[in-house]
Formats: sequence, C-alpha cells, structure tokens
Amino acid sequence: MPTPDIPEHHDPFPDFPVDPDVTLEADVPPPRIHTAVVAAVAVGGALGAVARWAIAELMPHDRGAFPWDTLLTNVSGCFLIGVLMVLVIERWQKRPLVRPFFGTGILGGFTTFSTYAVDTRTLLAAHHPGTAAAYLGGTLGVGLVAVVAGLRLAERVIR
Repeated sequence: MPTPDIPEHHDPFPDFPVDPDVTLEADVPPPRIHTAVVAAVAVGGALGAVARWAIAELMPHDRGAFPWDTLLTNVSGCFLIGVLMVLVIERWQKRPLVRPFFGTGILGGFTTFSTYAVDTRTLLAAHHPGTAAAYLGGTLGVGLVAVVAGLRLAERVIR
C-alpha cells in the first residue's frame, strides 16, 4: 500500500526564535542526555524547592484557609519565568545551562502547581467551594498576567 503524501511543513511564525529543544523533523533521533544539564536541573530544583519550603514555613495556613503561600509562590514564579524567557532569548543565547538551571531547575522546583491542586481539593473538602473556585481561577488568571508582566518588564529593561 503506498504511503500518502505528507505535505511539507509550513512555519507560520518564521521570524520567531525556535526553542532548541523542539524540532519539526519527525526522523531526528532523541537527544543525548548531557550530564551537565541533568546536574544543572537537579541543583536548581533543590534550590527552588528549598525556597518554596521557606515561603510555606513563613506563611503557614490552617486547613481550609486561603493558601496565600502557594499563591505567592506560583505567581512570583510565573513572573520570574517571563523574565527568564526574555533573558534567555535576548541575552543568554549561547549559555546552554541557564535555562535548565533557572527555568527547569530553580523555577520548576519553586513553583508548585501540584500543591495548588491539593489546596483546591482541601478547600472543597473544608466546604469552601467559593474560595476554592476563586483560588482555582484566580491563580491561573493572575499567573498568566504575571508571566506577561515579567516578559514586558524584562523587555523594557533590556531595551
């Protein structure tokens, strides 16, 4: 049976930078695991997790109370991810460990969307559906605004 013709890929955004981890080719072998990248992610992740733990310790909350610590952690992490992406693209293109260390490592270990899900469930279990809904939607909305704010601020500072 003949294979159907596969149309050639058309890049709708030819002028935008391409993430080096992403490829449009289907037959490219998987990348080699680089020890330096794994170490950068591990060390960064440990630092980010310790920072998240410190915020949780400084801002404890009772079961069923609004989780301000998790909201602060996730929103500030979103803001910093926006800043980091501009810096990686505009300033640190030739530094291959910056994004794994800061982005995947520190900010990946710092932000905690799994705790966000558990906090939402805990608010529901404590019979606070309105608070749970506000927290659920508010975190996503404010987090997205924070990413854009981080992007725009970093762009202004760089230019």
